[in-house]
Amino acid sequence: MGPKGRAACSLLFLLQALAEPVENSEFFLPGDYLLGGLFTLHANVKGIVHLNYLKVPKCKEYEMKVLGYNLMQAMRFAVEEINNDSSLLPDVLLGYEMVDSCYMSNNVQPALYFLSQDDYFLPIQEDYSHYVPRVVAIIGPDNSESVKTVANFLSLFLLPQITYSAIDDELGNKGRFPAVLRTVPGADHQMEAMVQVLQHFRWNWIVVLASGDDYGRENSHLLSQRLAHRDICIAFQETLPTPQPNQTMTPQDQERLEAIVGKLQQSTARVVVVFSPELALHNFFHEVLRQNFTGAVWIASESWAIDPVLHNLTELQHAGTFLGITTQSVPIPGFSEFRVRRSQLGRPALNRSSGGANCNQECDTCLNTTESFNSILTLSGERVVYSVYSAVYAVAHALHSLLGCNQGGCRKDVVYPWQLLPEIWKVNFTLLGHQIFFNEQGDLSLHLEIIQWQWDLSQNPFRSVASYQPSKRRLKHIHDISWNTPNNTVPVSMCSKNCQPGQKKKPVGLHPCCFECIDCLPGTFLNQTSDEFDCQPCPSSEWSHRKDTSCFKRQLAFLEWDEAPTIAVVMLAALGFLSTLAIVIIFWRHVQTPVVRSAGGPMCFLMLAPLLMAYMAVPVYVGPPTVSSCLFRQAFFTLCFTVCISCITVRSFQIVCVFKMARRLPRVYSCWGRYHGPYVFVASVMMLKMVIVAGNMLATTTMPTTRVDPDDPRILILSCNPNYHRGLLINTSLDLLLSVLGFGFAYTGKELPTNYNEAKFITFCMIFYFSSSVFLCTFMAVYSGVLVTILDLLVTVLNLLGISLGYFGPKCYMILFHPERNTPAYFNSVIQGYTMRKD
Repeated sequence: MGPKGRAACSLLFLLQALAEPVENSEFFLPGDYLLGGLFTLHANVKGIVHLNYLKVPKCKEYEMKVLGYNLMQAMRFAVEEINNDSSLLPDVLLGYEMVDSCYMSNNVQPALYFLSQDDYFLPIQEDYSHYVPRVVAIIGPDNSESVKTVANFLSLFLLPQITYSAIDDELGNKGRFPAVLRTVPGADHQMEAMVQVLQHFRWNWIVVLASGDDYGRENSHLLSQRLAHRDICIAFQETLPTPQPNQTMTPQDQERLEAIVGKLQQSTARVVVVFSPELALHNFFHEVLRQNFTGAVWIASESWAIDPVLHNLTELQHAGTFLGITTQSVPIPGFSEFRVRRSQLGRPALNRSSGGANCNQECDTCLNTTESFNSILTLSGERVVYSVYSAVYAVAHALHSLLGCNQGGCRKDVVYPWQLLPEIWKVNFTLLGHQIFFNEQGDLSLHLEIIQWQWDLSQNPFRSVASYQPSKRRLKHIHDISWNTPNNTVPVSMCSKNCQPGQKKKPVGLHPCCFECIDCLPGTFLNQTSDEFDCQPCPSSEWSHRKDTSCFKRQLAFLEWDEAPTIAVVMLAALGFLSTLAIVIIFWRHVQTPVVRSAGGPMCFLMLAPLLMAYMAVPVYVGPPTVSSCLFRQAFFTLCFTVCISCITVRSFQIVCVFKMARRLPRVYSCWGRYHGPYVFVASVMMLKMVIVAGNMLATTTMPTTRVDPDDPRILILSCNPNYHRGLLINTSLDLLLSVLGFGFAYTGKELPTNYNEAKFITFCMIFYFSSSVFLCTFMAVYSGVLVTILDLLVTVLNLLGISLGYFGPKCYMILFHPERNTPAYFNSVIQGYTMRKD
């Protein structure tokens, strides 16, 4: 302790000039093996400890810490039980020495005292393997900062230290703290239980208040780290001012408290998590009551979750709902009576020059204070008490094993700390229905409980409303919470209300819990398990409505048999097929007549056969497109048209040659006839057309594809290759060229005899084919809806009808209704008349 006068208070009169012992005290029990106890019994001290002198204030100058006294009594009770148990450590008497650590003011000196021997000196040795300190193990202290301070000394000697309420996870580092064990779950489990409570009630907008010591800083930081991955935001975090030893507040601290409570009043967060020893909370909650801050949910860390002194401030029930994290309640038979039992031992006066009494020897006030809280302590259940109780029993079982105890007794050997420590690690026994053993971190895996504060004197002031299993890391059995709200409704603590299904979150500010809700557009959906801040696009084969949370399959559209346009076009094709078949029959029966021979003779059947096959293949346009149907559309139909148009073109050319070029170029005309020029021309054109079609098919696939209907995105059009219109344009380019040539030849022969003048019929066919093909290619280039397939089929059928009826129709009319004109004599007279006019 330094010259600044760090205060210390001791229930055991320790180290006067490091020479004077304390014995026959109410908090000292001699025995074969001593246990050391460190408990916080008083908080406000004014004493000054010097290196060689200990000045202890009177009890009336202290503020009694009821829980600390309760825990100290638990250690005494456990030792007395063990000494009275013939099956555990028979013929061995356990003793104890207990020290008030005064929160954190008095830690180093008790640690050195417990490490010293009977001469009250701690020798400096090279090897402490055979060094026997005053005690075999130490129970305590209660907070992490004090435990670390003491452990830095005890770990050098491997003196076992079992803390009953220090939760800092750093204590699980056995490289740094090899001799520290705990009978309470670590901070990791405490934070996990707290976070799961927040998640269960959908509280994602909270305030964190922490004390300025290591406990507040470390646990608030640990909670912040845990919340970062749980979609829970901290609205703001404040540090509570630490009070003076006498609990008085400086003007600056008072202003700080007023500012913190005022900030709570203005915040929309209604859940306040507090990490602080109870000493720093008395003034804070008085300020909360003074400013009449109500309606909050207060979540207490284990340091003050079951503090009876704070609970005794009954006005707090108007400040909101109080929940806390603490160890499970384990009733200890007989302890409630023992806690307020007055000692029957005498207290001999010590040889002291000071006339002032100390708390070790005159602590009736301590017991009186405890008696006033006895009903609360009894109703609340023995929670942390069981942690102290089980720690003492763990040491006793380890000693039992180390001393080789049996029914006949124990060896009373010298116990070295390094021998006892591994035995404590190995203990495994049942105590009041609970299995006691330490895991690899040196922790006892007791369950945690979520408790709610109640102020009904007939009920448990700290009623359990949920439990948490460290082994399963799961919170369960949340029930019967009485909310301090109208109609007992669960309080809401959210920066922004939850978005409706199908709405994405648009962050507002720095906190991800603050956002705007924006509808997902059609064609997108919100997958909350993946990303709540962005709408995902639907797959190409699916679609969604506005604010959808999933996509649905698009409706596949293609020409179906039951649709009116399909029925109309197919009936038109059937009519064309029947009419063409009738033309074939008529021409077959009149094949030797002048009309048929002037129309081309056998070449007419070369034209009619592809027309019939094209009509028969019209159904490939109906139904779901396949590779074969796309092949038919892209190749078969255009080949049929090419045969017909090339025949018409060569027929027009041949008529012109007969009447206008035979006399001028007789040799050419002779070769044309001798070598079957018309058929060679048609075959050549067909070969060229097949090369074009094959090249186009190699360049563009014939596999059916899907594309979205531009008029209705819910519909997916199933059709041939989307570049089909380009292939159609390439394939029909030769046909268009032939149609232009045919039109030119027909126009040249417009002055021929009437029976051979086919200019108007060929012109009609060629102009119709040319214009319809250009219109179809243009329409397909600018529109990609389901109408493309219908229009493609309709143009194909109309082109077939144009050739069937436009070219062969007039000739059938002549054969059937004017047979007198279908004679050689009539044709000869017409030719003679044309020749006479030319001459």
